[in-house]
Amino acid sequence: MAVDLAELKAMIEAALPGASVAVTDEDGAGQHLRAEVKAPQFAGLSRIDQHRLVKAAVKPRFDDGTVHALSVKTEPV
Repeated sequence: MAVDLAELKAMIEAALPGASVAVTDEDGAGQHLRAEVKAPQFAGLSRIDQHRLVKAAVKPRFDDGTVHALSVKTEPV
């Protein structure tokens, strides 16, 4: 099953309204994905908790095997 970067971006944006989201395929094969997310919801949260919010947003794609690995870079706005 092919990874839909636009879908992942939309899932993160839906979970974190107002977030600025970029999802990229770092290796061109859908195996190494990266999400860069700036969101107001991250204010006051640890980096780990910020990453948990992002990964929770795309959990259905981990669960169905579409996404195997996602590196996350977060920043509060």
